[in-house]
Amino acid sequence: MRASRVALFLSMIVWVRPAHASADWIFTPFAGLKTGGDTNFVDLDQGAGATKLILGGSAGLLGDGVLGVEADFGYSPRFFETTPGRLVVSSSVTTLMGNVIVAMPRELTRESLRPYFAGGLGLMHATIDDVAGVFQVDSNLLGLSVGGGAIGAISARTSLRFDLRHFKNISKEDTRVGFGTTRLGFWRLTAGLTIRY
Repeated sequence: MRASRVALFLSMIVWVRPAHASADWIFTPFAGLKTGGDTNFVDLDQGAGATKLILGGSAGLLGDGVLGVEADFGYSPRFFETTPGRLVVSSSVTTLMGNVIVAMPRELTRESLRPYFAGGLGLMHATIDDVAGVFQVDSNLLGLSVGGGAIGAISARTSLRFDLRHFKNISKEDTRVGFGTTRLGFWRLTAGLTIRY
């Protein structure tokens, strides 16, 4: 039931056009790092706090004005691991968020760096498989993302985008493989190439 509500929310965020009439579609594949992870899942390898690779992309609408919207996807493999094959066999955290973007108007920034703030809600999916099969995790959580960054134009249709966001779950469920209510959070630092249509 919660997953269907999240999917409905994401659809509304992505398909509601911003008020500014000249909004462009923007697509940004990105790569970066997750760091500062915190959880109360049983973290056998103590890998949640380690710095790891994260990949993903976003698609949305952003014009010359202040408001925009986007759908943002991120995937961090080996999220809860430190050494391959130690106690955790495989793990990952996947995020799918619907965000509102509040950007500096283009008339002020011209072709220089354009700072923005982004925040929204969505799905966080965590998986852990351990060698004994005792502390396995396969959890869908309602999550919150908040952060910002800057977009700098390279050409009329391409820009470099730098982004820092914090992700954390806001659903309060009793974890079956941890202590107390479920807690999962981390920072994501990424860079990507934005293409405008």
